Amino acid sequence: MTPIANLLAVVVALMTPQTTTRLASHDSVLAVPRHAPARDTALRVPFDVGERLEYEVKFGFVSVGTGSMEVVGYENVRDRPTWHTVFRVKGGTFFYKVDDRFESWIETTTLSSLRHKQDINEGHRDRERTFEIYPRRPSYIEDNKPEKPSVPNPLDDGSFLYFIRTVPLEVGKTYEFNRYFRPDRNPVKITVLRRERIKVPAGTFDAIVIQPSIKSKGIFSENGRAEVWLSEDENRIMLQMKSKLSFGSLNLYLKSYRPAPTTATTAR
Repeated sequence: MTPIANLLAVVVALMTPQTTTRLASHDSVLAVPRHAPARDTALRVPFDVGERLEYEVKFGFVSVGTGSMEVVGYENVRDRPTWHTVFRVKGGTFFYKVDDRFESWIETTTLSSLRHKQDINEGHRDRERTFEIYPRRPSYIEDNKPEKPSVPNPLDDGSFLYFIRTVPLEVGKTYEFNRYFRPDRNPVKITVLRRERIKVPAGTFDAIVIQPSIKSKGIFSENGRAEVWLSEDENRIMLQMKSKLSFGSLNLYLKSYRPAPTTATTAR
């Protein structure tokens, strides 16, 4: 796997996440009404329609691409209100290009994923997949394949990026999550390492540093050394990611942040 493709796997995999400090029912932390679509009351979360984050992707000191995360709108999926989010990575080298797009439809009342789409274009490899996810069964269907079992309150690759922002992380604790919609990928562990003040192109931030550990090979494997910086404020945006590989370092830095109309950040 090339550095750019590996980075994509990292950022997406970050969100394949109960705590060894267990969050028995994390939804109880979130059940506070906020403005939102619809008939049902949405959870209070640190994001909303209009939020957009843009990133620079570097291999060592060389810029090799860009990434973005955006909440693009409210939509109904099977008569349930959702946030529609898009995560995209573009870039590569002269010989290898990447243009990947991941879309998620996150139920506003439960933070469960109802639909997930992947449009992957890496080198000569193009692949599109759609997952219809049914939390109340629980099960999922990939394209037109047979239905498979899932987990309660499921999350997909993209929706995990938003879910982790709602978790009350504490330094020194390790959190385990069994909510990824494909059961064989669970659990994912998140260890909260320390607090730090960092500077990225978007500004200077107080941050909390986490280390993900996933049951897979790659940068976030159980023996991996990747670290992720989240802003230590009410918005918990992803500021930076650094990974150490056998052939160098692969890093991601926040370039710009446009909050939703009802949120604010603490860059200085």
